[in-house]
Amino acid sequence: MENYQRLEGMVAASFTPMEANGDLKLTEIDKYADLMAKSGVTGVFVCGTTGESASLTTEERKLILTQWLKSAKGRFKVIAHVGSNCQREAIELSKHAAQSGAAAIAAIAPSFFKPSSVDELIRFFAPIAAAASNLPFYYYNMPSMTGVDLSVVQFLKEGKKRIPNLVGTKFTHNNLMEMGACLQLNGGEFEVLHGYDEILICGLALGAVAGVGSTYNYIPSVYAGIFDAMKNNDLATARSLQQKSIQVVEVIIKYGGGVRGGKAIMNLIGIDCGSCRSPLSSFTDEEYDSLKNDLKKIGFSGIQK
Repeated sequence: MENYQRLEGMVAASFTPMEANGDLKLTEIDKYADLMAKSGVTGVFVCGTTGESASLTTEERKLILTQWLKSAKGRFKVIAHVGSNCQREAIELSKHAAQSGAAAIAAIAPSFFKPSSVDELIRFFAPIAAAASNLPFYYYNMPSMTGVDLSVVQFLKEGKKRIPNLVGTKFTHNNLMEMGACLQLNGGEFEVLHGYDEILICGLALGAVAGVGSTYNYIPSVYAGIFDAMKNNDLATARSLQQKSIQVVEVIIKYGGGVRGGKAIMNLIGIDCGSCRSPLSSFTDEEYDSLKNDLKKIGFSGIQK
């Protein structure tokens, strides 16, 4: 991992633009990348939960990553999520990420046949990480989606012995005690990328310096303000901005959560991401009208449609 640098600041979990029939709309990523470059993000996290990775084919995920790398033009880092229930598919995606020029890879735990121990999780990830041994590898911990709630501290401790390029975890969990333990492990050896947007202030207070979030796509100034306020020990400002974040999250939960509701917001601000793939349903005209009203009520700006 030559010239490896730790992540800091905002990493936007990218949505996957799609046509009305569900096909990929790769041409929209150029415009999307320009928006991300202007927003001040450190990087984008491609084909994760927000990007509907579980609803994409392996070939589609390769095409999406390739386009993001092209569209980024070196203005921010592109991190490839390569996780899959199929280890061999994840290895293939990992190799592709390394060959294509991704800055790092991450993988979520398998969620159908689940590992029952840290050792099983390490054995699953080791060949995936090895397939991109020149890139930093992050364990994407999200028990609410995977049902895998194994000790992340233990994984980092034992995993580093068998996964040399393991650098940390994307910690999408509200167990802040465990998060703090990960941050303190071995004198701060591992990166902990904060995952839940609505409690970013908590992760930063514990010592995290980077976050990965879907709402960073459309309210980046709120999160940039939180990062700056926490650096300056301005808790009043940080709390106020975090409350604005919570208001937006409350709205997207009303419309089916961060993927479905968030994708609709992207459409409203001028990035044509289309609808989600089945089983997530398309937004109706009535829902769009209601969403606009809900966003206006909380002072959300930037609606173009």
